[in-house]
Amino acid sequence: MKYLGFIIVFGLTLTLAVAVISPFGAIPPLAPLLDPFHGFWQNSYSEDQLAEAEINLDNLQADVSVVYDENLIPHIFAENEADLYRAQGYVTAKHRLWQMEFQTMAAAGRIAEIVGPMAIDLDRMTRRKGLAFGVDKTMEYLSAEDPGSLALLEAYADGVNQYIAELSLANLPVEYKILNYRPEKWTASKSILLLKYMTDMLVGDRDLEYSNLRKALGDEMLNKLFPEYPIGVDPIIEKGHKWGFNPESVVTPDSIDYPDDALVLPPLPQPTEGTGSNNWAVSGSKTKSGNPILANDPHLSLNLPSLWYAMQLSTPAHTVKGATLPGALGVISGFNEFIAWGVTNATRDTRDWYKITFQDEARLAYKYGDRWRPTEFRVEEIKVKGEEAFLDTVVYTHYGPVVYDRSFNANRQDLNFALKWNVHEGSNEQKTFLQLNKAKNHEDYNNALNHFTAPAQNFVFAAKDGDIAMRVQGKFPLKWKGQGKFFMDGADPSMEWQGYIPNAHNASTLNPDRGFVASANQHPTDSTYPYYVFDNSYEFYRNRRLNQRLSEMTAITAEDMQSLQFDDYYLHAAEALPLMLDMLGEDFSGDEAAKKYVEILKDWDFYADPNQKGPTLFYVWWRKTYDLIWKEFNEIKGAVVKPSYYQTVWFLKNEAEGDVFDLKNTSEREDASDHVKNGFQELIREMKQWEEKEGDLAWANYKKTTIQHLVPQFTSFSQANVYTGGGAGMLNATSSRHGASWRMVVELGEDINAFGIYPGGQSGNPGSKYYNNFIGKWANGEYLDFKIRDKEVSEGVLFQTKLSSGK
Repeated sequence: MKYLGFIIVFGLTLTLAVAVISPFGAIPPLAPLLDPFHGFWQNSYSEDQLAEAEINLDNLQADVSVVYDENLIPHIFAENEADLYRAQGYVTAKHRLWQMEFQTMAAAGRIAEIVGPMAIDLDRMTRRKGLAFGVDKTMEYLSAEDPGSLALLEAYADGVNQYIAELSLANLPVEYKILNYRPEKWTASKSILLLKYMTDMLVGDRDLEYSNLRKALGDEMLNKLFPEYPIGVDPIIEKGHKWGFNPESVVTPDSIDYPDDALVLPPLPQPTEGTGSNNWAVSGSKTKSGNPILANDPHLSLNLPSLWYAMQLSTPAHTVKGATLPGALGVISGFNEFIAWGVTNATRDTRDWYKITFQDEARLAYKYGDRWRPTEFRVEEIKVKGEEAFLDTVVYTHYGPVVYDRSFNANRQDLNFALKWNVHEGSNEQKTFLQLNKAKNHEDYNNALNHFTAPAQNFVFAAKDGDIAMRVQGKFPLKWKGQGKFFMDGADPSMEWQGYIPNAHNASTLNPDRGFVASANQHPTDSTYPYYVFDNSYEFYRNRRLNQRLSEMTAITAEDMQSLQFDDYYLHAAEALPLMLDMLGEDFSGDEAAKKYVEILKDWDFYADPNQKGPTLFYVWWRKTYDLIWKEFNEIKGAVVKPSYYQTVWFLKNEAEGDVFDLKNTSEREDASDHVKNGFQELIREMKQWEEKEGDLAWANYKKTTIQHLVPQFTSFSQANVYTGGGAGMLNATSSRHGASWRMVVELGEDINAFGIYPGGQSGNPGSKYYNNFIGKWANGEYLDFKIRDKEVSEGVLFQTKLSSGK
């Protein structure tokens, strides 16, 4: 028996020994992770505990001072731009290195290097969309056309690499330890790749869905259910704006023959629902101080580490402060001593799909007009953790890459379609932000925006001299009406884009009479704009609430603008719920739950505060009713989109007994009230189950806002059930996984007052007290004082570091 015990203990010991030195799939070996001198508990620190008074940094022309305030926000003071961006790279890497690298590896299609073969298809998809190809084109462009910007990108990369070189195993970010890999050298192309990745996050297309809808519904019904300019559109550029230019001519083909393939399977992944933003600026005529005020709050995924990293960057020539993207140069949304600016997504269709007819199985040529045009092949080497590299050959046409083919998702019906996308072209978005950071007036702002290609953005602007402006900026293709809405035949030259809209013709406005400019992802213009504009995802509620409030408000203060960013008035509910309650009637057949829910809804004031029950009940009732109204769309073969909430409410109000509500595959004729009543019955069933399980109908408990680590499985590094209101379609657009990723308000007086907050913290280290210390303030609608800091000010300094040039 004693030998048996020995064998068991020995076996367990051997098993444990193997476990701690060997990886299992994506699980790292445990020994390095548990090492008391280098393992994960070495990451349990706050940055102020490790502060160094002086650090030697190579290649500096002069010493650089970095002053951290009490929130770990660095203020970098350098004598020139090269030193400034070298220091920015070093400081950013010190606090966000893993995030920087992980996001660029995802953008490059390199996740299989971290987690193994399970990510090969994900990486292939990323590569086949052509992001890395676009980066290569941009690097070629910068080398030839703008070596100055390239030199600053390389200075930033040098700063990052100097931090990596001094990084000890003990202080290696914990995610590297858990996932068992090490940081690699940063390059200028990685910073470019990060900006291209933002384009991929924000730009989508619905060519496949609209092609399927056109076949299923016909043009007349498609246009009725999906009008390009719905009644009541409130565009970004004020209605009636005079354009002041002679538009470029666009030739519409005499006949348009769309491919008629049966396309059944899902399309290219689209931007996550909930992605959006608000920005606006009010002129001094509407403010209490007489100074312009600008506000911006981009709505993106709520992640930890935060998407943003706050910074001040100063040289003797300029000082700028605001939100940076870890891995990119300068400030993306912020202000300097003269101007402020911010961005929202412009939701423009800049991706189109072309059916390619290859000459033969070799795919060496494809039909174009009356000739065969040669293809190009790009071999993507995908490194795979623990295995041999995977080689993927992608065919490129002059339109762009063929995403799906016989070697990748060969069971799809949409094989051999090429993706045309402006992100594949050489561009210099980085220069836009470098110039905005130093801009002094409206002319400088416009010159900076001329370099910006993608993703299309609405750039809001305000200046100390009193100007306010808005410009919808991107490199937008010249299209005939309807072009790019459906799949096109790549063999037909008349399907080509006919060039690009000149920058000077992009929709913009300066100092409009109404006293404000504003955008919230809605239509950019009214129908008088002389170029074809289309997207499927325009917003209809936040923008109208915003414009209504800005029109009404006078003697506006910065505090008023903060309150407006946190406004959770549910305009969609305010317009739809009275109609639904009227259609529901009062007969509930003694159902006490139904009576209770109706009373709650009748008493609700349409504000989605976290403790309110009304938003929960409306949200569920609307969702059930909406799905019933458009139930037959689920029977259409292939991917489709459904009519917008806004258009559905319009039908409820104006055509309640119309054909759109009649389900064709039933024996009876339905109207709107039938769907409303049936939706209410489904609400009762779902809410009874919810109350039995959760007990609390409060909105915050129902939507369960979660700020999630970039690796979703790392739940201990996330923050769940954040108690806050708001939701999709509201100015405070905080849903379960999306919301204001950064809130900023700037008043541009003689002394600039600025306020900012984001849902996270400055540190990327989950063991630091600065990892998530902003979340409580963000959830309550509070802000940090974000004024520009002078180098000599000692109040509120956490610590200070000198980056020594070694001279």
